[in-house]
Amino acid sequence: MSNTAPSPSLSTAAIEPVRRDRGPKHRLGDKLYQLGVLLSLLILCAAMSLMSGRFLTIDNLMNVASQAAVSAIISIGMFLAILTAGIDLSVGAVLALSAMMMGLPSESWGLNPYLSIAVGLGTGAGLGLLNGLMLTKLHLPHPFISTLGMQKMARGLALVVTAAAPISMFPEEIQYLGSESLGPVPVSFVLVILLYLGMWLFLTRTSTGRYIYAVGGNKEAARLSGIDVNGVLNLVYVISGFTAALAGLVLAGRVNAVYPLAGLDYETDAIAAVIIGGASFFGGVGSIGNTIIGVLLISVLRNGLNLLNVDSAYQTFVIGAVIVIAVAIDVLRQKVLTRGR
Repeated sequence: MSNTAPSPSLSTAAIEPVRRDRGPKHRLGDKLYQLGVLLSLLILCAAMSLMSGRFLTIDNLMNVASQAAVSAIISIGMFLAILTAGIDLSVGAVLALSAMMMGLPSESWGLNPYLSIAVGLGTGAGLGLLNGLMLTKLHLPHPFISTLGMQKMARGLALVVTAAAPISMFPEEIQYLGSESLGPVPVSFVLVILLYLGMWLFLTRTSTGRYIYAVGGNKEAARLSGIDVNGVLNLVYVISGFTAALAGLVLAGRVNAVYPLAGLDYETDAIAAVIIGGASFFGGVGSIGNTIIGVLLISVLRNGLNLLNVDSAYQTFVIGAVIVIAVAIDVLRQKVLTRGR
């Protein structure tokens, strides 16, 4: 990257001061919190297995993995947005529009399935770039505003391009990612593992990954250190749009149909997973590895409530309560961090 990328000449030492200063006590607190989330997941699994004999069956566990895949992929982009002290409220709508743009060319125009997939993924990345440019070029005050606007625009376009009708009968190449398995493990969950491993390497082993943390920790200090903050933000939202489109590909393959209103509330689950995983709305703090634990916790909770025949309205209430609790814990953690400095 040239104008939009951070300078490769910056050393790791040069950007360390702009990352959030976390001493041994705070790092210990983070580890204890992460352990608590993992224990919560294990306790939840144990509780659900006691309340429903079907929970620990292989078929149900693979169903949880398959359903978690879409949220897990979306949560990668959401994690990056929150890591930079932002948010992406458009991911659900981008998922729907991108999936439509994969199905429409192959269904109506007879386009090669792989080209159709490229069109859909390109749509997601392009919408993500627009989100970034609204921040960096139009200087909208917060990603909440720009991505909320994009959410409405993308959802409207999804309704317009299909006349509010669903698209079905996706080609086998698209169905493969969402419906096939490698042994008992869904292909979509194998993809999730590869994506999270790749993102972990990107964030921990590359200078651009360190710049993302630096921008989240303190944008002004990062800018003074020579980091192209606007370039980093543009990249983050491009990745978020791309992962939303990839999640749309998996969803379309799983159900072999996409509705213009697909992806509703997916942004809510992604936000919950990221915050439960230990990332902070204040930016600069979090681990992609812990995000998958948050995703699994939300997915297990939803699956267990379904097995117990809990009404969907109550399920929505429970997920909302989980988000409030997670954000409250995040605020308390940041207060403790501030006092400890």
